[in-house]
Amino acid sequence: MDIVILLFNTIALRPYVFVFLAAFLYAGTQLIGWRRTWRFWLISWLTAFVCEYSSTRTGIPFGWYFYTGSTVGQELYLADVPFMDSISFSFLLYAAYCVALCLLLPHEGYSSLGRFRLKPLRFNEHTRTGLSVLALTVFLFMFIDMVIDPVALRGDRWFLGKIYYYPDPGIHFGVPLANYVGWAVVGTLSLAIYVPLERRLPPLDPSDSPTSHLLLGVGLYYGVLFFNLGVTFWIGEWFMGISGMLMHLPILGLLIHRVVEFPSTFSSSYHGDVPVNH
Repeated sequence: MDIVILLFNTIALRPYVFVFLAAFLYAGTQLIGWRRTWRFWLISWLTAFVCEYSSTRTGIPFGWYFYTGSTVGQELYLADVPFMDSISFSFLLYAAYCVALCLLLPHEGYSSLGRFRLKPLRFNEHTRTGLSVLALTVFLFMFIDMVIDPVALRGDRWFLGKIYYYPDPGIHFGVPLANYVGWAVVGTLSLAIYVPLERRLPPLDPSDSPTSHLLLGVGLYYGVLFFNLGVTFWIGEWFMGISGMLMHLPILGLLIHRVVEFPSTFSSSYHGDVPVNH
């Protein structure tokens, strides 16, 4: 009963985390179905928890850091790791996967989106679980943490609270580079466990364009990004916030170019109603 109460207290204390988690669960079931989604969540959460548990005791793989325990009794902890922290990895990895798919899946033709046209992507099993998509997913997963971790480290200046610290602050706004290596390790291990299991499930229908469902995951990625950038500016860390924006703008621009066809290019892309192959 105490665990249940602590779980409810955790949700009340960290509602934004569970909004993102709910968005992931909805987006995942829409794109890859419930069986794949719960496997993805469980594997990535357990991998993150084991790595965090290890790192707070051995420094592997994130480097040395410690949770302060300032919210013990207010939210759910598993050993010395806040529950909400380890579950964040699951929806961030899924969101990074969706961005990677949007950048690398093949597409053909267009579909209507008001004044714009989407480029319908096609599920290609080889591409969807191939090395290129998985490597890009891991990079994007690590890359978004380069915005999240610096502002989380300053949690005493906003509603997160001072929940952890590095005994040896690093060069990236106080975050050691080993932390980002740890994120890459979590992403790589999670996908290495998940993908072989996923390939045993019935294949997804390749005739259905997943673009709109992928955009739910992309929206989650940028929702988390903009939330953390907003907090960064709110606490007055302008240089840190602008740095984070400039880091991610090229990827956002490439993503928009990859998925959306703008009105000014319709005439060059179409002869009547027949699309021209690029």
